[in-house]
Formats: sequence, C-alpha cells, structure tokens
Amino acid sequence: MVDDSIFAFAGIWDRWKNPLGEVIETCSIITTTPNVLLADVHDCMPAILIVDGYDVWLDPGFRETADLMEMLRPYEPSLMKRYPVSTRVNLVKNDDPECAMELREQSVTAY
Repeated sequence: MVDDSIFAFAGIWDRWKNPLGEVIETCSIITTTPNVLLADVHDCMPAILIVDGYDVWLDPGFRETADLMEMLRPYEPSLMKRYPVSTRVNLVKNDDPECAMELREQSVTAY
C-alpha cells in the first residue's frame, strides 16, 4: 500500500473430512482481474478487501452474494505501490522479510 499499511486478501476456508475420515483444513485466496498497476505483471491479482469490508467478509451469517461480489473488484491502484524485489521470492525455502525488500540495484541475483 502507498502508506505501508497492512491489508487483507479475500479468502475462503473450510474444514472437511476426506474419505478416510481425516479432518482436512483448506484455504484459497480469491483472485480478480488486475488493476492498471499490475496488469502488465499478471492476468489476475488477489482480491484485496477494503478495511470497511473486513467484518462483512468474515461474518459467517452474511448471505448477500451481490454485496460480497462487489468486494471482489480490482483494488484502487492509486492506493497501492509497486517495486521490484529479488528473485529469491521464487523459492519456497526463502520465507523471510527480505523477500519483500525493494530491490534497488539493476542486477538481479537468483538464490
């Protein structure tokens, strides 16, 4: 975000039992079409919720599908910022704050 604030992706979660009776917990991040800031990077982007929508999104009793669909629009690009990061983000083993650090140099080193 432009102001470096935290944000939330729209996601779904479920707990269910597989045919063996084992409890499985699954989750997914919902995607939407990209905004103009990200369209040249990928053909979709995570649906980012506005702060005022957090309670509605998390309310298990909320059933107004049309209202929920409105929340899944591309996020306002003027509220976001974009910068290059190291290719080390491409490896699952690299799970630390350095993955989100802005890459200030032109050369990119793979880890």
